[in-house]
Amino acid sequence: MAKLWFKFQRYFRRKPVRFFTFLALYLTAGSVVFLHSGFVSQPAVSQNQAIPAVGSPVDGAELPFLGDMHLGRGFRDTADASSITRRYGPWFKGKDGNERAKLGDYGGAWSRALKGRVVREKEEERAKYIGCYLDDTQSRALRGMSFFDYKKMTVFRCQDNCAERGYLFAGLEFGAECYCGHKIQAANVSETECDMECKGERSNVCGGANRLSIYRLQLTQESARRYGSAVFRGCFRRPNNLSLALPVTATMLNMSVDKCVDFCTGKEYPLAALAGTACHCGFPTTRFPLHEREEEQLCAQKCSAEEFESCGTPSYFIVYQTQVQDNRCMDRRFLPAKSKQLIALASFPGAGNTWARHLIELATGFYTGSYYFDGSLYNKGFKGERDHWRSGRTICIKTHESGQKEIEAFDAAILLIRNPYKALMAEFNRKYGGHIGFAAHAHWKGKEWPEFVRNYAPWWATHSLDWLKFGKKVLVVHFEDLKQDLFVQLGRMVHLLGVAVHEDRLLCVESQKDGNFKRSGLRKLEYNPYTADMQQTISTYIKMVDAALKGRNLTGVPEDYYPR
Repeated sequence: MAKLWFKFQRYFRRKPVRFFTFLALYLTAGSVVFLHSGFVSQPAVSQNQAIPAVGSPVDGAELPFLGDMHLGRGFRDTADASSITRRYGPWFKGKDGNERAKLGDYGGAWSRALKGRVVREKEEERAKYIGCYLDDTQSRALRGMSFFDYKKMTVFRCQDNCAERGYLFAGLEFGAECYCGHKIQAANVSETECDMECKGERSNVCGGANRLSIYRLQLTQESARRYGSAVFRGCFRRPNNLSLALPVTATMLNMSVDKCVDFCTGKEYPLAALAGTACHCGFPTTRFPLHEREEEQLCAQKCSAEEFESCGTPSYFIVYQTQVQDNRCMDRRFLPAKSKQLIALASFPGAGNTWARHLIELATGFYTGSYYFDGSLYNKGFKGERDHWRSGRTICIKTHESGQKEIEAFDAAILLIRNPYKALMAEFNRKYGGHIGFAAHAHWKGKEWPEFVRNYAPWWATHSLDWLKFGKKVLVVHFEDLKQDLFVQLGRMVHLLGVAVHEDRLLCVESQKDGNFKRSGLRKLEYNPYTADMQQTISTYIKMVDAALKGRNLTGVPEDYYPR
C-alpha cells in the first residue's frame, strides 16, 4: 500500500499540471453534489399547497423558524432559531398578531424568483415607496426624529424606527441618514437623483445628495399616531406676545393632553402648550424660553376630557415637548476657511466629551474634530472624526491628552471637568460596554475594577492640573454645571470658540441636548463600588484639583465631588 502511495506522489510531482487538474475536478464534483442535495432535500411547494406558518402544528409537531427576511435581500438561513433577536414593532404584525406569519418566513431552498416576489409583496404591505424628494438642511422635508448610521443603515431599519414612534413617513438620504415625519414638505424630483446605495444594504437605494427616498408607512392601529413619548416640560407663565411666541392656536372644548400634542405634532411644532380650552404650538424662543418654571399648582386645572390630567389656564400653560424634532439647529458643516487657531475640547475620559461635542456641533453648526479616530463615532454622524486634528476644518478638537508638549500644541482650550466618582464609572462602562453601554457585574466584582481605579484615578487629577498649568487660554466648565444650566454654560463655550450664535439656536440645542451618545444615566449598582481606601485616595486628588482651580482665581470643584 505504501509503495502504491509513493508511486502516486511521484506521478503528480513530475507533472504538477495533472495534480491541479485533478484537484479542480474533485472540488467541482463535491460542489455539484452539495448543491444537488440542497435542492432535493426540500419538498416542492405547489400553488395549491398552503405553507404552514411558523409555530403552526404539522402532523403533531411544530416547524422551527428556518430563516429571517432582510428587506430587499431575500432570506438568510440561520442554524438556531433562538439566536434571532431582531425586534419588530407593532406596525410589523399580522392581523392575528403573528409577526413571522405576516412576513412569510417559511425557510427552505426557495427559488430566487419566489423569494423576490414575496419580499416585494411584503414591502408593499408594510411600507409604500412614494418617490424621490428634495431635502434642504435649512428646511427639512420630514421634520420629525432623525438618526444617522454611516455603516449599517438599511431601508427596513429606518422604516422600523419611524413606525415605532408613530410617524407616517420615513425617508433616507446620503445612503446613511434616516428622517421621520407626519407630512412631506418638499417637492418631488426625478428618481435618477436618488442614486446612493444604503450603507448596510447595497441592493437598495437610500436617497442621494440632499435627496430623500420616502416611504409611506402602513401603520397598524396600535402604533399609528401614538404620542405617549411626549415629554412634560412644566408649568410656565403666559408669554407677553402670545401670537409671536406660539404662532399656532386652536380652541378645543374637549381638551386633553393627547389632543393638543396630536394637533401640534401634526403642525410640525416641537412644543404643545395647554391653556384651558386653548392649545398653542411653537418653538422655544427668547419670547418663550422655558427657563422659569412656575409652581405646578398654578396650572392645576383639570382637562375637560381627562379627569386626572391638568390642562393649564389662560394665564399659566402646561407645556409638553412633542416628537417633532427642532431642526433650527440640526445643520452642520465644516468650516468654510481654515481656522487660524486650534482649540482643544479637553477632558478626562468619561467626563462627557462626546456629549459636549454633540452640543457644540448643534450650537455652532460646525463639525468638531478629534485627536484620535473613532470609527463608531464617525458612523454615528461625527464627520469631523476622520479629519486630521490639524486640518483646521473643525471648530474644536477632542482630546484626552495631558503633558506639556501635547497641551502647548493648542492655542486655547475648553477644559471639561467631572466628578471623579462619576467619571471613573462612566469610563469603566465605556471600556467594557461601549459608548452608551454598561459594564457587566462580573467586571465590577472582578479584578478589573480595582485595577482600573488604581490606574485611572491619578490620571483624573494630573489631567486637570496639566491643562491648568500649561494651557494658554483655558475655559473651565464643570460637567455638572453644563447639565444644570446648559444655556449659560454652552454660551460660554461658544463664545470662546469665536462663533456668533443666536439665542434661539441655543434654545433649540436645549430641546435636542441628549442626542444619541449621551448615556441615559449610570446603571444603579446594588452596592457602592468604591471601597474606603479608594475614597480616601480620590478625595486627596479632588483637593489637589480644587486648590489648583482656586489658585487661578476660579471657582473650586462643586461640593458633591467629595465622598458620597
